[in-house]
Formats: sequence, structure tokens, C-alpha cells
Amino acid sequence: MKRSILQGICLSASVFLLLSLDGRAAETVTKETQSVASEELMTAGVENLFISTLSVDEYKALAEQAKGAMWGYTNLGLCNVQENNLNIRETPDESGRLVGKLPKDAACEVLESEDGWAHITSGKVEGYVKEEYLLTGYNAKKKGEELASTVAVASSDGLNIREQPDTGADVVTQVAEGEELQVAELYNDQWVKVFLDDEEVFVSRDYVELKSDLQTAITMTELLYGQGVSDVRVDLCQYAKQFLGNPYVWGGTSLTSGADCSGFVLSVFNKYGVTLPHSSQAQSKMGSTISASELKAGDLIFYAKGGSINHVAIYIGGGQVIHASNPKTGIRISNYNYRTPAKMVRILQD
Repeated sequence: MKRSILQGICLSASVFLLLSLDGRAAETVTKETQSVASEELMTAGVENLFISTLSVDEYKALAEQAKGAMWGYTNLGLCNVQENNLNIRETPDESGRLVGKLPKDAACEVLESEDGWAHITSGKVEGYVKEEYLLTGYNAKKKGEELASTVAVASSDGLNIREQPDTGADVVTQVAEGEELQVAELYNDQWVKVFLDDEEVFVSRDYVELKSDLQTAITMTELLYGQGVSDVRVDLCQYAKQFLGNPYVWGGTSLTSGADCSGFVLSVFNKYGVTLPHSSQAQSKMGSTISASELKAGDLIFYAKGGSINHVAIYIGGGQVIHASNPKTGIRISNYNYRTPAKMVRILQD
């Protein structure tokens, strides 16, 4: 029998037990409760598993999991690697085709586990990961409480991002409906302080939906490059994607230990023999200015605050960019118009 079936039986029994406690404040499960648990599990066809080791808190975690109350996951798994990302493969085999990557501490739905492999879904990715690198059950719930961050989801198109919590304050940029912004602080009952890349700005609470969220997998679906894109552009974008999920460090240029937005671009382009300055504003003056209709994978897109360039990203095709965003999210992929582009530049002349 596959472990997912056993887990489901255990979770169902746990919910029954939790409801049968009748609000008692015991810190551990009593022998009487353990006995009932054993009977329930045996009735379900499972022999006396790990019931005697569970505390009330652990039962509560299992009950929440069984009810699907853990950040929308019924059987939560968290990526438990020391650094970098966990490979998601199309088949449960070391030679299986890569279909995505699960960043450190990212969440997934564990569908089933067998022979050391877990079948998961996370974000837009479905596939298999090595089970040994996942936290599940009570451990996943406790770790998730530490990791879950609050995001503000834009509920209207062209949502104004303001420099200060005031409707008369300068508009830094606008974001599209559905865009998610990491919450820095619930400023008051009218305003939310959010991260816009490495800047702290404000949005009206009337036009965002707040939700608690965990990071999810990164898709490896082939990029849509369009005609006339050279091999070097394709290779540059694929190279940049290797560092997804790695840290953001202000002033940094390391693709593994940490880089800021211009440091990330500088280091990626340096591999292809292109020398760029370590400043988004200075980089915006390099190459040639192009229009949105001329964009190709490998071009640069710049963003501004108050008319001054303060962020840069690499266009990777398909309406998306890769960039070192902020300390919370690190190197990530976003829609190219997640904020209003200020300038587009071609560095690779081909």
C-alpha cells in the first residue's frame, strides 16, 4: 500500500481523536486516547502506528492538515535542502527529465510517496522529488509557521504604488491585477507597507487582498523566444535561470552567495564576455535603447522610482524577466510589467 493512503487513514483517525478530546487541556495524549486511536487505526486496516508518540499539538497539526487548513495544502511538504534548489523530475528516476525546481523552504502538495520518491505538485509544476529532502506532517506545519509570509494581491488593474501612506503622495509605479507584493508591515487600517524590489512603498488596503503564503516551485518549461534569437541569448537566459531562488544581497555580485539587481546582471553578462558597471542607472546608459515590440530574450529592462532608474532585470522571453528582487524573495522570475518599465536596452548586438 502506498504511503499516501496510510497518511490519509492516519489523518482521518487523528481528526476523530482531536474532536473526542472535548476541550481537555492535557499536554499529551492519554493512554485511554491512545487506546482509542489504536482501535480506530486498526479498524481502518492499519496496525498501531505512531499514536503513542503524538502530543495534542501534533494532533492539532494533523487535524488542520486533514481539513486542508495549512496554507491550502492537504498534505504539506517543505523543501528541506541546505542551499540551492531541489530538482523536480518528470519520472521517479535520477535520469528523469527536469520539469522544475523546488527552492529551499518552498512548499508542495505531496500526492503519494513510494520507493524513496514523492509525487508532488507545487505552483505550476508536477513531478517527483527525492523524499528524503522533504519535511512533512507536524514538522512541516511548524516550519511553515516560521516561513509563511503575508502577500498583498492587487485586486484592481493599474494599482497605484505610493511613496508614502497618503493618497496625495507620489505614485512610484503601478502594478497589474493579480500581482503579488511581499508585505513588510500592516501600517494601519488603510495602508499596507510592501516591498517593491528592494524599496519599501505603500498600497491602499482597499485595493489588495491579504493572504498568508509559502513559496512554490519554479517551472522549467522551455522559454518562448520568438524568431531571430541567437544561441548566445538562449544560453544566457538558461544560465541565469540556474540561480533562481539564490539570495539577494545589497552590493553583492555572487550568483550563489548573493547579488543585488545590477550585480546579478553584471555577473551573468560577464560569463559571455560583456563588462557592465555595478549600477542599474549606469547599466541603463549602455547599449542601445529599444521599444517593447523589439524585445528579445537577453535584453535588459529598467524600472524607476521618481523618474530615476533604480532596478534592472533580464528579459527571458514570454513576457517574463529574471532579476534579483529583494532579500525576501531573492532571485526570481516576474512578469516584465510587474511594475511599469522605464527603459529597455539591448546590450547583445546580434
